[in-house]
Amino acid sequence: MAKSKKSYPGNTPDLLSADYSALRPLAERIRPRMLDEMVGQRRLLGSGSALRRAIESGHVHSMVLWGPPGCGKTTLALLLAQYANAEFHAISAVLCGLPEVRQVLAEAAQRFAEGHRTVLFVDEVHRFNKVQQDAFLPHIERGTIIFVGATTENPSFELNSALLSRCRVHVMEAISADDIVQALRRALDDNEYGLGDQKLNVSDMTLHEIAVAADGDVRRALTLLEIAAELALGEEGRITEGTLLQVLADRTRRFDKGGEQFYDQISALHKSVRSSNPDAALYWLTRMLDGGCDPIYLARRLTRMAVEDIGLADPRALSMTIDAWETYDRLGSPEGELALAQATIYLASTAKSNAAYMAFNAAKADVRDYGTQEVPMHLRNAPTRLMKTLGYAKGYQYDHQLEGGIALDQSGFPDVMGERVYYQPVMRGMEIKLKEKLDHIRTSRAEALSRREHDPED
Repeated sequence: MAKSKKSYPGNTPDLLSADYSALRPLAERIRPRMLDEMVGQRRLLGSGSALRRAIESGHVHSMVLWGPPGCGKTTLALLLAQYANAEFHAISAVLCGLPEVRQVLAEAAQRFAEGHRTVLFVDEVHRFNKVQQDAFLPHIERGTIIFVGATTENPSFELNSALLSRCRVHVMEAISADDIVQALRRALDDNEYGLGDQKLNVSDMTLHEIAVAADGDVRRALTLLEIAAELALGEEGRITEGTLLQVLADRTRRFDKGGEQFYDQISALHKSVRSSNPDAALYWLTRMLDGGCDPIYLARRLTRMAVEDIGLADPRALSMTIDAWETYDRLGSPEGELALAQATIYLASTAKSNAAYMAFNAAKADVRDYGTQEVPMHLRNAPTRLMKTLGYAKGYQYDHQLEGGIALDQSGFPDVMGERVYYQPVMRGMEIKLKEKLDHIRTSRAEALSRREHDPED
């Protein structure tokens, strides 16, 4: 059973105080005071889940909450302190330095000595450097604090392994539109802390539009509702379509131009192209453009896809991406974005081959493994008489003067390596013809070199 409502202890003011609440934004006033009031996070906080049982029993552990903005990280930290009957103290890694951290930890140690626990909530914890993160370690080990770090970035990349080893990472998800509607409806019905006393007339469709515009962020949805409610005062309490258009005019989707979400989306675009799914590829391209990604970066990545995943199966793909890049340079946005979209559709739709990419990697491996091998004498240039006397270019066969136009018994590799095969064309696109030709040449060359090895005078 969830515990009864109570104010949060610690340095946070009494959120239930009428005087204090009047000064707070709606998203703060209506913040859940019980686990049952939280929306979303069913996997993490559903009935019977391990974390929920731990919270309700008051036996909470140090943790890192990883999730997008507005998914409930701060609220969950507050509830941890409430259910554990612990002091709650919050700091922000954006605003605090090491001296402030040490002071907070010293105060927590004093409370611990007096028999009181402290939940220390560190917002944007990924912004702390290694030294600042290390400052928490001994206090977590001794139990001086129940550490709760909140981050929107992948903890594997942003947090020290020492800190991660002492905390459990809980992944929190963006809130669905339906769940956000529940939070909005609760705010409209709450007479004490929400908007219930305003008797607003809001349709379910309007709430759904606000929820969709919030893009998984409950705090953002409540802020949009609060703005709409203020505008509705002149409309006799009705949030009209015109009011909603004003509120949602500047809505944007969640997008981090340098963080985890950015690399997830470019990965989705690349893999959709590789999987020959032009519709998915176009969706992710549009998502990134919509989020403010630099189109030149996307043009560069599309060019990479053309050489890595399409290659010689369709050499036209590379030309098309370069042309799209140049078109964007000349037209800019938004007209030039259509060229990028066209190139994306073509890349995803055409034949695929990474044979050239794999061949290049195999050649690099041999260069690394065999070191600096001498160029065979017959392949060397001989521009001077001395070089000819030393045997440079001796035995070289000029392919164009031979029947068939190929010197089949002439190796192109250092003697210690022998002939190597790096490029293995696939049976797709133009590489079908290349494979047929190269298979014939390679077989004939192997036979010719074998004959020459057994009969050098031949």
